[in-house]
Amino acid sequence: MPTNKKKTQVTASPERRRELLATAAEVFAAHGYNATTVRKIADEAGLLAGSLYYHFDSKESMLDEILSTFLNELWEGYDAVLAAGLGPRETIEALVTESFREIDRHRAAVAIYQKESKHLAALPRFHYLTDSQQKFEKAWLGTLERGVASHAFRADLDIRLTYRFVRDTVWVAASWYRPGGRHSPEEIARQYLSMVLDGIAVRT
Repeated sequence: MPTNKKKTQVTASPERRRELLATAAEVFAAHGYNATTVRKIADEAGLLAGSLYYHFDSKESMLDEILSTFLNELWEGYDAVLAAGLGPRETIEALVTESFREIDRHRAAVAIYQKESKHLAALPRFHYLTDSQQKFEKAWLGTLERGVASHAFRADLDIRLTYRFVRDTVWVAASWYRPGGRHSPEEIARQYLSMVLDGIAVRT
């Protein structure tokens, strides 16, 4: 007598899951979300396409986990900085340093976020991207405004233009940065900060 058998979902070990997501992130970053197929990810991971479905139900779920993991870690670091009661200059320094640490940990995820977040945010599963962007903007603009008000930064700064300049200057590094390179994230952050803050800090 024939019997109905359910397909068993195989749970990958945490390490294997991270490896698969890291591979998927590189493929998404290189080819874009729409052009990436499950087969392409499976090929890069050395699996049959069908085998990947034992670990993830869709490429959307993989991308969701890649981006949410990156943003959760980013905000864990940012929230700690913002809660530390630092002055505005020190807050900017700490936010920039934390940003480069995240680029080091999640370079491919940052590249995906930069390229894809605008249209992904329109999908119900990715609405949190809009919330994160608004929170991000509020944190940076608030710190810059506090710096101007306390005379740590120049009074003539266009706050929004400065925010965009610092944001883009930092996050575009994901396009060239490679983990394990000649400079640590902290060293790169110090170099960026020396260039940025010498232009916006009040000279004493």
